[in-house]
Amino acid sequence: MAQQELKRDLKNRHVQLIAIGGTIGTGLFLGSGAAIEKAGPSIIFVYLIIGIALFFVMRALGELLLSNTRYQSFNDFAVDYIGPWAGYVTGWTYWFCWIMTAMADIIAVGMYVQYWFDIPQWIPALVCLVILLFFNLLTVKLFGELEFWFAIIKVITIVALIVVGIVMLVIGFETNTGTVSVSNLWSHGGLFPNGITGFLFAFQMVVFSFVGVEIVGVSAAETSDPKKNIPSAINKIPMRILLFYIGAIFVILCINPWTSLSAENSPFVQVFSLVGIPVAAGIINFVVLTSAASACNSGLFSTSRIMFNLSKNNQGAKSLGKLNGNSVPSNALLISTVVVSIGGLLSYVIPDSAFSVVTTISAICFIWVWAIILISHIRYTRKRPDLHKKSSFKAPLTPFINYVVLLLFLAILVIMFISEDTRSALLLTPVWFILLLFTYGMRKSAK
Repeated sequence: MAQQELKRDLKNRHVQLIAIGGTIGTGLFLGSGAAIEKAGPSIIFVYLIIGIALFFVMRALGELLLSNTRYQSFNDFAVDYIGPWAGYVTGWTYWFCWIMTAMADIIAVGMYVQYWFDIPQWIPALVCLVILLFFNLLTVKLFGELEFWFAIIKVITIVALIVVGIVMLVIGFETNTGTVSVSNLWSHGGLFPNGITGFLFAFQMVVFSFVGVEIVGVSAAETSDPKKNIPSAINKIPMRILLFYIGAIFVILCINPWTSLSAENSPFVQVFSLVGIPVAAGIINFVVLTSAASACNSGLFSTSRIMFNLSKNNQGAKSLGKLNGNSVPSNALLISTVVVSIGGLLSYVIPDSAFSVVTTISAICFIWVWAIILISHIRYTRKRPDLHKKSSFKAPLTPFINYVVLLLFLAILVIMFISEDTRSALLLTPVWFILLLFTYGMRKSAK
């Protein structure tokens, strides 16, 4: 029987916009308010630090993926350079990350639709999930098209915010909180108004804001020209971070003093409201709705491809490795969708504080995935110096920068332990890894 393979149907424009969509999510649109409340203007430095760190993670990921054409995701090279257990744990952990993120996002879709229609939130949530499943079952190209348009909506919104903000800065626009000015960054308690503690405690939400940046790696197996498209997408990440994160937050803090922003409301809505656009709240609600749908769409794509790869590596059920007539891993996709839908219905009755726990666990699990990429890259440079030497896409400053970023990730975990808001989630997360190692041991002993 011929080996079933994923189709390389994603074009350059798809990969570029998937990369943008992966770096702009609900963490920026919704979570930035809470992050600003904790850190004040110093939140800009937090975004910059995490953004730079993840650029080096992505460069390591890009070099590893292009070093071997059979690599379809990071759990493939984790098996080669760390061991089968690392591929198993990382693969299923990545699946777990996206399942939880998708659960939160699909429930968010239901809540956002309630802004316009007075209907139970589970109805639009499940309708959206079914629509996304339908498109994902057809072809990978349709996934690319969905993400292409979702990302365009996000880009237009942020560019509009920055343009409006620059105009307000130039003319010295007066708002009910004062004059729009760069001095708002330091005139309300300085750059670090809540001290070093507030600055450090903002790292968890900022890490969550960046989850999904590595989806370029997951889409590698279905990229028509990976040697061209993947380096192009990864190399543009710094500019996107500067524009979409640093630029947007900088403008928001110039328009509104950080003390006037609320963690409960999107800073984007508040800025557009100040300009006098009567439908501002509705516009941003639509953007956040599409952002949540986009994140869920990415979640379904990622989880199905991870399960497919785990099956191919004999780390999951064989049925998960079957492709339908459109070369889509339909069984894996259906199972992921069912789990997300069950989680979504359960989330309906979970208290509001549970969202913070879920996002923290998700951030911790993503840190694991990013760390595995860096460790795999270190071992790759040692085990295969020949491949590293002739690589056309060498990761810069290796292996020194790998160790620096790994230390940063460790420091963030320590910060999460110190913070009361994230400590319980941090202490819960090891249960997942213990469970995975136990099931891995059981599978190994059964062979």
